[in-house]
Amino acid sequence: NNITREDIADYINSEFGLTKNDCNQIVNEILDIIILGLINEDKVKIHNFGTFKLKNKKQRIGRNPKTKEEFMIEARRVISFIPSKHLLNKINKKSNEK
Repeated sequence: NNITREDIADYINSEFGLTKNDCNQIVNEILDIIILGLINEDKVKIHNFGTFKLKNKKQRIGRNPKTKEEFMIEARRVISFIPSKHLLNKINKKSNEK
């Protein structure tokens, strides 16, 4: 299941009664802070949630699985997420209850 910005804004609206416009603005500002943090610092840590990090991937040879044709995959930066121990404990506790 995908969660959209709209879903998050709807949840904030139902929990706190803020206007839809304010809720959308809050969600967008939070995501902008995370993006800017990654651009400027290469790492964003959210307490009891996890850490977003930028990683550098080297250039490498890839292969089209259908044609088996090789091609060069350019060097790039990717985002990785490392969940906090708190988040992992919550997830594992929830999955053990099922």
